[in-house]
Amino acid sequence: MGNDNAFELRLIERLAALREERGFSLEELANASGISRATLSRLERGETSPTAQLLGKLCAVYAMPMSRLIAEAEAQPAQLIRAAEQSTWADIESGFTRRMVSPPAKGFRTELIEGRLPPGAVIDYPLPPVRGLEQHMWMLSGVLEYTLEGVTHRLQKGDCLRFHLFGATRFHCPGPHAAHYLIAICEP
Repeated sequence: MGNDNAFELRLIERLAALREERGFSLEELANASGISRATLSRLERGETSPTAQLLGKLCAVYAMPMSRLIAEAEAQPAQLIRAAEQSTWADIESGFTRRMVSPPAKGFRTELIEGRLPPGAVIDYPLPPVRGLEQHMWMLSGVLEYTLEGVTHRLQKGDCLRFHLFGATRFHCPGPHAAHYLIAICEP
């Protein structure tokens, strides 16, 4: 969401719409996601910004990749997405930034996401948003310790890790520089 307040508002509206479409009360969504009812209520009222972990938990409940959620808050993407038009979302809590290089779109199953994680930052995702997502993570610079279902992979510039996502993950940038990477995601 970065500096785009209108985008953040559309994202919050989409989260509220998803809850209503699924017929969840705030209490039911709190129980399903592990996020407090108070936090969900503040989020839907626009009193707090969503974090990467919060979005990850909600996406797991809704069985959708985070990038799909973000894309649904955007206008339908064009065939050519200029660098200046690529949406960037920032997690204020961790400092993580995510740029939708090639966002999800009707008729396409693959998307490209650029990630940057500052030194010392950690993001945990207890569940995948969609089981079996095919992912290819290519390190552009820095070091990323990526834990996939209990196994930690130390990725450095040029390394590529490919996998199908079924369990918990952890992103950790040990530093001293930011971890900069590109992820290709293909829905099963």
